[in-house]
Amino acid sequence: MHPMTESNLHNAYAGESMAHMRYTIFAAEAEKDSFKNTARLLRAIAFAEQVHATNHFIRMPRAAAPMAGEAPFGLGTLSQNLQFAIDGETFEINEMYPVYKETAIFQDEKAVVTSFNYALQTEKVHQRLFIEAKAMADQGKDWKSEKVQICETCGYTMEGDAPDKCPICGAKKERFKEF
Repeated sequence: MHPMTESNLHNAYAGESMAHMRYTIFAAEAEKDSFKNTARLLRAIAFAEQVHATNHFIRMPRAAAPMAGEAPFGLGTLSQNLQFAIDGETFEINEMYPVYKETAIFQDEKAVVTSFNYALQTEKVHQRLFIEAKAMADQGKDWKSEKVQICETCGYTMEGDAPDKCPICGAKKERFKEF
């Protein structure tokens, strides 16, 4: 694997791993504050971030390399935590994944392109859901009680019932985990 793509893959793995843990911690805090549905949303998206981290990890040619993350650390109010989540997703959508994906395309790293594309497409959904949840939290309301489905292959996230086929990776309905 080309060194630049490998470095990007390691950094993406680090970022997704940290997002998984951040959202898990944010979920526990939301639960404590009686925002049960927002906590469920955060747990579901934490699982999707774990799927992304796993997809990146299995494509790494070496076990250890320097990694970086661009997300803030620490807890705030529910609204602040959701804004941290929005900011992280926005960074991935607007800066990180487009550059990483184009580099992998240029370097003809097809498996990595797939992994980055899965994450990029899904982060757009995460951003939208977090914006909705924050708007509700800012009004003192919990997120809606809709089911959240996560594709265990690519991390695609959606509300409601799982589709027959994932719109991103084509995985069958059975590959969706419900939250």
